[in-house]
Amino acid sequence: MKRRVLSLILVPFLLFYALPVGAVEKEERKWQDETIYFLMVDRFNNGDTSNDFTVDTKDPKAYQGGDFQGVIDKLDYIKEMGFTAIWLTPVFENQSKGYHGYWITDFYKTEEHFGSMKTFKKLVEEAHKRDIKVMLDFVVNHVGPEHPWVNDPEKTDWFHEKQPMNFNNEESVQNAWLYDLPDLNTENPEVRNYLFDAAKWWINETDIDGYRLDTVRHVPQAFWTDFSKEVKSVKEDFYLLGEVFDRDPQQISKYNDVGIDGFVNFPQAEEMRSAFQKPDHSLDRLFNFWKYNETFYNNPYLMGTFIDNHDMERFTRLLVQEKQFPGTRWKLALTYMYTTPGIPIVYYGSEIAQDGGNDPDNRRLMNFRTDKELIDYITQLGKVRQDYPALTRGSIEPIYEENGMGIYKRIYKDQTIVVAINNTSQSQKVKLGEEDLAENSELKGLLAGDLVRSDEDGNYTIVLDREEAEIYSLKEKSGLNYPYLAALGTVYVLFLLFIYLVWKRGKKNKKK
Repeated sequence: MKRRVLSLILVPFLLFYALPVGAVEKEERKWQDETIYFLMVDRFNNGDTSNDFTVDTKDPKAYQGGDFQGVIDKLDYIKEMGFTAIWLTPVFENQSKGYHGYWITDFYKTEEHFGSMKTFKKLVEEAHKRDIKVMLDFVVNHVGPEHPWVNDPEKTDWFHEKQPMNFNNEESVQNAWLYDLPDLNTENPEVRNYLFDAAKWWINETDIDGYRLDTVRHVPQAFWTDFSKEVKSVKEDFYLLGEVFDRDPQQISKYNDVGIDGFVNFPQAEEMRSAFQKPDHSLDRLFNFWKYNETFYNNPYLMGTFIDNHDMERFTRLLVQEKQFPGTRWKLALTYMYTTPGIPIVYYGSEIAQDGGNDPDNRRLMNFRTDKELIDYITQLGKVRQDYPALTRGSIEPIYEENGMGIYKRIYKDQTIVVAINNTSQSQKVKLGEEDLAENSELKGLLAGDLVRSDEDGNYTIVLDREEAEIYSLKEKSGLNYPYLAALGTVYVLFLLFIYLVWKRGKKNKKK
């Protein structure tokens, strides 16, 4: 009897709290829902000192000690920040001082400075336990100068003839030796089959989830078409992210139809770095990139968006040169990147605003003993991005922009998210009408908890301090729901009447 009574009491409460406004049913996870943490294995974390031979932390071009075990040890750190995938620089055997992984000497062995194949498989397994996907950097354009093939007389036709690079000539771009690295002849069927087999072997052997494809523009499109088909035949939903290092979207779009899912978005990265270097920079041009992306790329939602990478000066260095406080500027840039179409890619060290000039200074050893303010902010952004599908799948529309104060909205099904970024040196007040949002609603801040309610004229007034950002969820105005409360009251009155009648009947039975 007591159990039944308790159930009846709880039912109205459960009904009351089970009415989320603007909620979207959880759907099957797609790559556009991911957030990627990009790390250089040697420069991330040293978890196993037994493989520290030839390590020299004073030489920026030597091995620094990072390894697979070090990554395993920090998977929880990565997970807690909200990242759902990791991208590792090449893990294959490299020649001396190939700490970065791009001077491969054997495609079927792990680099001994990083650890064994067994440890790498453990890394993938541990990542998957945490629901983190693993991507590897895969290189097909070249090998290291010390690769055994280079001096093998039976493999002379495995390489293109050495020639200087002419970036204005397409044939030279695809066949010349980039940075004097032996350029593989990917038109040779033996070379093609070797690379296809190696790429598929790693998927079958280790269960990785994707490849970032290095130097895509230096390899003919026909090779990539066949490569994509081969690797995707092995594992369902295997993601291919291509690197076409060019600031012109049209150059990147030449590879749209070769089977590569998305590309690292260099043109947008350059504009983000420019727009957020200092305050009072208009966001108009940055907003225009949404249209560029829709125009030039097959699926803008699968493009890799980034601010920093291993081939560019650190964003923090640009901020220091402008005499700006890095943490503040990073927050604005990251807010933009996390809330616009594309897959955010955060380069290791960005979460602590790590400084660094050009290669190899932009590849310093990670420091885990630093201030956590920016880490906490990234964690917040990661949670919001995971909780609101509108940020990964929704349409995007600008609402307002003036001299760096920008507002845009993302809409997916019945969910609307509004993002406001004050990239100016003054506090800003912006009035939006119901034609921009909706009448009789409110904006609930998801970062700082700001609350903006529509007034009697249907207008919303957003106020943001200088160099601040907020992400809002648009929903019906909160307050007392009188019809629902009346219904709830009726339920309780009937319930109490029921209890009284049961009690009265029990009393009668006792007298009998």
